[in-house]
Amino acid sequence: MKSKEDKLIRFISISESHQAFGLPTPQHPMISLVHFNQDNPFNMAMAPIYDVLSFYKITFITRNRGRLKYGRDYYDYDEGSMLFLAPNQLVGSTDYNSETHCYILLIHPDFLLGHPIARKIKDYSYFLYSSNEALHLSDSEKEIILSIYKIMEQELSQRIDEFSEEVVIAQIELLLSYVNRFYKRQFITRKIPNNDILQKTETILDDYLNSQETLNQGLPTVQYISDRLNISPGYLSDVLRSLIGKNTQQYIREKLTEKGKERLTNTNFTVSQIAYELGFEHPQSFSKMFKTATGLTPLEFRTSFN
Repeated sequence: MKSKEDKLIRFISISESHQAFGLPTPQHPMISLVHFNQDNPFNMAMAPIYDVLSFYKITFITRNRGRLKYGRDYYDYDEGSMLFLAPNQLVGSTDYNSETHCYILLIHPDFLLGHPIARKIKDYSYFLYSSNEALHLSDSEKEIILSIYKIMEQELSQRIDEFSEEVVIAQIELLLSYVNRFYKRQFITRKIPNNDILQKTETILDDYLNSQETLNQGLPTVQYISDRLNISPGYLSDVLRSLIGKNTQQYIREKLTEKGKERLTNTNFTVSQIAYELGFEHPQSFSKMFKTATGLTPLEFRTSFN
C-alpha cells in the first residue's frame, strides 16, 4: 500500500489547485494570486506531499519564523525569499505555518499567449533552479516586489475588464525583469561561495578528464557536474556566466580544448586516439570543436607548435 509520502497529484488547471487547497475559485481561470497571512492561513491539511503543476508558480515569502520544509528538506527561507517553478516540475509541498506570510502567483502558459513574455519567460533560467537556490531580497528589493504584487492583487480581486489582462501582463513582465536583475546582484554579493563553485567545477572536470571515465562514460555533461555539486544545471551555468562569462557547456568545451592541446603537444597519439580518449564518439566532432575554438585543425595546431 502506498503511504502518504507517495501521494502525487498533477494539477492541470489553476482551479483544480485552488479546490485542492480549499481556496475560492480564482477570478480568472488562467491566473491567480493568493495572499496567505494571519487572516488567510495556509491549510497544510489540504496540501499534497508532491505535486506537478501545468503552470508557472512564483512564491514570495513576506514573513517567516523558523525553517520551512520544502519537499523532504528544510531550508532557512528569510523574509523576502522568492521561489520559482516552471510547468511540469515535480515539487514537494512546502510546510508553511501560521507564522508564514506569502504571496503565491500561478500563471498558466496560455495566459501569456500573444504577448512577447510568452517566449521571454522561457529564457529566465531561474524557473529551473532548485529550492535551495531561492532569491533572497534586500529590504529595498522587497519593497519593489511587494508593490508589483499589490498592483496585481488589486487588479485580480476586482471585476475583470478588457484592460485587466494588459495591466497584469505588464506587471508580470516588470516582476520577472526585476527578479533577473536581483539574481544578478545575488551572484555578485555571493562571490566567495560562487568562486568555490567554480573551483569545484574545475576539479570535477579535471578529475573526470584525467581518469578513464571518458572512455567508459563519454564526454562530461552539465548534468554530471551539477549532480556532483548538488545544484541545478541552470544555477550552475548562471554562476559560471557571472564569474567567467561562459555557461557550463562552454566551460566544458574550453577544458576539452585545453586537454586536446596538451595531448597534441605532449604525445604522439593520433587525432582519433585523442578524440576517443577525451570521450568523443567521432573524431570529426573533436576536430570541429577544436577548430572552432582555436581557428586551426588539430593537425595544423600540432604542426604549428612543432
